[in-house]
Amino acid sequence: MRASRAIPLFTSATLLPAVCILCAALFGGFWVWVAFMSMTVLVIVMDRSGLRIDAQPDLAEWLPVTVGLLHFVVLWVGLWAIGQGSYLALGQKLLLVVTMGLFAGQVSNACAHELIHRPRSHARRLGTAIFCSLLNGQHVSAHLLVHHVHASTDKDPNSAPLGRSFYRFFLAAALGEFVEGWRAESRRHVRGGYRLNPYVIYMIGAGLSVTIAGVLAGVWGVVALCFISFHALFQLMLSDYVQHYGLRRGVLSDGKIEPMGPSHSWNAPHPYSAALMMNAPRHSDHHMHPRRDFSSLAHCKDTMPTLPHSLPVMGALALFPSLWMRTMDPRVRQWVENPEREPSTPAFSSPVLSK
Repeated sequence: MRASRAIPLFTSATLLPAVCILCAALFGGFWVWVAFMSMTVLVIVMDRSGLRIDAQPDLAEWLPVTVGLLHFVVLWVGLWAIGQGSYLALGQKLLLVVTMGLFAGQVSNACAHELIHRPRSHARRLGTAIFCSLLNGQHVSAHLLVHHVHASTDKDPNSAPLGRSFYRFFLAAALGEFVEGWRAESRRHVRGGYRLNPYVIYMIGAGLSVTIAGVLAGVWGVVALCFISFHALFQLMLSDYVQHYGLRRGVLSDGKIEPMGPSHSWNAPHPYSAALMMNAPRHSDHHMHPRRDFSSLAHCKDTMPTLPHSLPVMGALALFPSLWMRTMDPRVRQWVENPEREPSTPAFSSPVLSK
């Protein structure tokens, strides 16, 4: 596929839903359903279309910042419409809130994740601000100082062991990353002398976000923000659960944990949903090269565990623990026993989801 076609396809995955949500917030009517479909049905159809959607290197220079700034426009305009938009029926407002939650969980989270890994301070600050606006600023410290250090070990609260259901994982991980992130920042504070604990900034940022929601949309705006933030956190935990389930790093002869390798993360390189999340589902390469921007992330199916379906579909599957474990546990065992081969027959199959 030529670059001239690849660039619009990749950018549309993140920019089109934002435009649709803004139209839904401003005009209501059928636009609310269009926005919802842009985050659900369109993603499934495009993933199965067979199109090749590549990220050109120049996208890394401007797309995350553009989407990051657009996140705030979508969030505040959407909340205003929910609180003040008399032209929106109650059902339309509820569907708009759900759609904004999907956008925050899949697009905004992925964009913020990309930004906090960038070397430039303005990019990291923008990524932190996005997480703070979704009342989840502590994820910055937990992700950088805990997850990327201890991923795929028992020391990482965001890496689920084999056999643990998502619901057990969610409660432990949500609390665990808050606590472990705080401890990591506290250790840095002791080693580095006086410095403001970022958790203070996270709390101030969350308070500011709630205040803006209240000013723009009153009590219902605050309620909507809390729901959107919880929905975004829920999807973030689902993503961590799916992408690290059951995979563990070994212990070397000197007692140290082996470095993150290609077989320590699950990958979902399905074209449109990967573009929607700025290639975050190319997870093995990200953990091996955390500073590598999204346009350079690679995937090798022969050496990297690959999920049978896209990340959004696998996240939905994880909500049904028995079905999830029937699908994934044999795959985990196969990768542990023979990490160079992918199971040939998935444990879960349907005419809609299977390729």
